[in-house]
Amino acid sequence: MTIPVFDGHNDFLLRLLRDPANRDRTWLTDTGEGHLDLPRIRAGGFAGGFFAVYLPSPETEDAPDLAVAKENPPYRLPLPDEIPYAEALPVALAMVGHLKWMERQGGLRIVRSVADIRACMDEGVVAAILHFEGAEAISEDLDSLHVWHGMGLRSLGPVWSRPTRFGHGVPFAFPATPDTGEGLTDAGKRLVAECNALRILVDLSHLNEKGFDDVARLSDAPLVATHSNAHALTPSSRNLTDRQLALIRDTDGMVGLNYAVGFLREDGRPEAFGGFEPVMRHLDHLLDRLGDTRVGLGSDFDGATIPADLADAAGLPRLIDAMRAHGYDEPLIARLAHGNWLRVLEKTWGQ
Repeated sequence: MTIPVFDGHNDFLLRLLRDPANRDRTWLTDTGEGHLDLPRIRAGGFAGGFFAVYLPSPETEDAPDLAVAKENPPYRLPLPDEIPYAEALPVALAMVGHLKWMERQGGLRIVRSVADIRACMDEGVVAAILHFEGAEAISEDLDSLHVWHGMGLRSLGPVWSRPTRFGHGVPFAFPATPDTGEGLTDAGKRLVAECNALRILVDLSHLNEKGFDDVARLSDAPLVATHSNAHALTPSSRNLTDRQLALIRDTDGMVGLNYAVGFLREDGRPEAFGGFEPVMRHLDHLLDRLGDTRVGLGSDFDGATIPADLADAAGLPRLIDAMRAHGYDEPLIARLAHGNWLRVLEKTWGQ
């Protein structure tokens, strides 16, 4: 029996943003390109997850080549400049428009509650959480946050690495700690408070350590990192230290394991590997530090290089089989695959 997987992060909407003329082909057919499309989602038991609105930085002639740098650790690259609100807004609207289009095709539904997710799982419909990976499309007065919430926004990361008016992210660096700069701005602190009031999940992935600590101090919701791994095993700036994991545990929060090979390999290189041993090592570490009700999956599908034997969403049963072979029992696998996400979302959203 296929175990349904609810996932903490994907960048599929970015593919539609870059090629809107072919979105029927990209979403509705198995092209073998990228990691997600509706046929492979159904084949792999991908029940749903966080669909990210991520705004790519404008390309410049002097921008560093991240792919080349990652091939040769150690590396540390400067972050792109902040994207102004006026420039971010139409791009975010276009990406949310693509998600709304996907909903109109049938087979996917934008969800606003755990009851919605459970209904989708019962019906075999993909449950999509509208998530902002970076808050560039939110005005400093937060009025637009309420507009986005009305459109279905239920999860938000204040930053995607580059700075925003709300806070600072981690640079692309290995080896490095997440202690890389200042904490939340005053606007960022107001953003956390308003997200709490609206019951919008605040995502800690990509946020630097001081910003993480600010959220931990200010938020009354469980601390959640939707797609991050263990810094103790892979010392990337994007991974979470054991101290951060302890803070997440103490709030009964959640970490979704990221499939990006550069955040799984000990050497930080972006080369795909065979098998699932690095995945299991990180899962073991997260389970040891967080407990078995606070760990899930956060693939980064369509946003990263992933293990060769996983390949795409259709490969999720192979990951589940690897968990069995590693010694995880069926109740634990079900919690990792979807149960823990439903638990923490119910605590965060209150429904």
